[in-house]
Amino acid sequence: QVQLVESGGGAVQAGGSLRLSCAASQRSFSDYAMGWFRQAPGKEREFVASINWSGGRTYYADFVKGRFTISRDNAKKTVYLQMNSLKPEDTAVYYCNLNPPTTRWGQGTQVTVSS
Repeated sequence: QVQLVESGGGAVQAGGSLRLSCAASQRSFSDYAMGWFRQAPGKEREFVASINWSGGRTYYADFVKGRFTISRDNAKKTVYLQMNSLKPEDTAVYYCNLNPPTTRWGQGTQVTVSS
């Protein structure tokens, strides 16, 4: 069963950067597309970005295009989300999951962006 542990969140000012990491436990990590999702207070969880099994294809929600970059290291079983030019509206708990996501979610990592 897949276990995913997110890390790297924190509190930054608008315009700042953070790099999130997601460590996976499953042996076949490189077989799966992965995604980052986020949930802001009082809102539904939403898609942020995804990456295919090899890292050769990436997809982004319109609201992060040009600011966020998803990447992966299959040898380390880790997927990353580099977040630049952060905005207060990026404040949320960020989760990683397979893409499409399973029903099993990790604890997420909190990102707080102040103006």
